[in-house]
Amino acid sequence: MPTPLTLLEHIATAQRRHPEATGAFSMLMEAIALAVKIISDEVNRAGLGRMLGLAGRRNVQGEEVARLDEFANDTLVHTLTRCGEACALASEELAVPIRLPGSPDPAHYAVVFDPLDGSSNIDVAVPVGTIFGIYRRKSPEDRLAGAEDLLQPPRLLVAAGYALYGSSTVFVYSTGQGVHGFTYDPSLGEFLLSHPDIRVPSAGTTVSCNLAYLPLWDDGTQRAVRSLLHPPDGQPRRSLRYVGTLVADAHRTLLKGGIFLYPADRRHPEGKLRLLYEAGPMAFLFRQARGAESDGSGSLLERAPRTLHDRTPVLLGGERDVKEFLARRSGTDPDRT
Repeated sequence: MPTPLTLLEHIATAQRRHPEATGAFSMLMEAIALAVKIISDEVNRAGLGRMLGLAGRRNVQGEEVARLDEFANDTLVHTLTRCGEACALASEELAVPIRLPGSPDPAHYAVVFDPLDGSSNIDVAVPVGTIFGIYRRKSPEDRLAGAEDLLQPPRLLVAAGYALYGSSTVFVYSTGQGVHGFTYDPSLGEFLLSHPDIRVPSAGTTVSCNLAYLPLWDDGTQRAVRSLLHPPDGQPRRSLRYVGTLVADAHRTLLKGGIFLYPADRRHPEGKLRLLYEAGPMAFLFRQARGAESDGSGSLLERAPRTLHDRTPVLLGGERDVKEFLARRSGTDPDRT
């Protein structure tokens, strides 16, 4: 049986389809993959290496920072800075972006990332992940990168992806030509193609949300969720599945279908998830996998962030499931939409 393609071979194969490519993007992806391997190793032995617990400070959102949050953030910043192909970096853990000089030539990409999604789950050994997005530089190359390189709508992403650190480490990414997943083989030190050309099932059997917040949601969202979990007689009932790590919940939905939602509520009227680091890259991936995405009123891909840490409501899932959910939320008969 032939060995599956490695992640770097997959990227190189795609690069050969573009004769004008310089290899800069491939080097950037290689740096991200290296960071993910390092983070994965640390996550897997966190309990033995004194990486559990809090770092003793709060991030820009006022959230307590876990030690592994700091480690993951520092690892991504270091590897992306060293590769020399990023002009700017923005992280959920940083109050301001990092603007990088070209070395020796101008860099053409800006990278945004959530270094360790679900970090509140670390101490109880629940899966966590890393999310990233890559934009093409917009600022003049003869000066340092600016806000315009980072504050772009997700539809302009050159690539997006995530790593899931669970029973195995999985790396999923898209460059706008489908979505592909790779599983890490520690004996080889390589990510091997395990999920080629992922397609989200149009209709699934699960709902993924934090049901404890249901009383805080608007009436339409409450009605839609209740109708899925407690449907009229004769209609299929959805199962509730919720990990509390976006990467884990989105990964299951990407492969199995169903819907994931984190709506706005009375405490967070703008939503809770970050547009730049979480919602945007995930929306890009779901669209590329023939799924659907929404902020409840329109496409997440069209939302241009005003600041680095804008938040948004999020709905992800199969095309039919998302369409039906939005119809139920608005009080429309889903069979007539």
